[in-house]
Amino acid sequence: MTQTREGAPAAAGSGRGKGGGPGYPARLANYNRQVVAELRKVLWPTRNELVTYTIVSVVFVVAMIAFVGVLDYGFTKAVFEIFS
Repeated sequence: MTQTREGAPAAAGSGRGKGGGPGYPARLANYNRQVVAELRKVLWPTRNELVTYTIVSVVFVVAMIAFVGVLDYGFTKAVFEIFS
């Protein structure tokens, strides 16, 4: 017979799985409750902040693409000069 932490016998059909822990549906429900609780703690950006962050990100990505493109072009020209 299994016992609870307090030493009392566990009730039959107490919703516990094979390993003695809560079953899959109970764990899934607990997980969903925790996710919702954590999302309520998030400080969401305002629309203005979101637009600003998006513009900054896009400008940074375009600048990095241009930088890598210039390096690629320069290294390609250098390799062709060396090996041609």
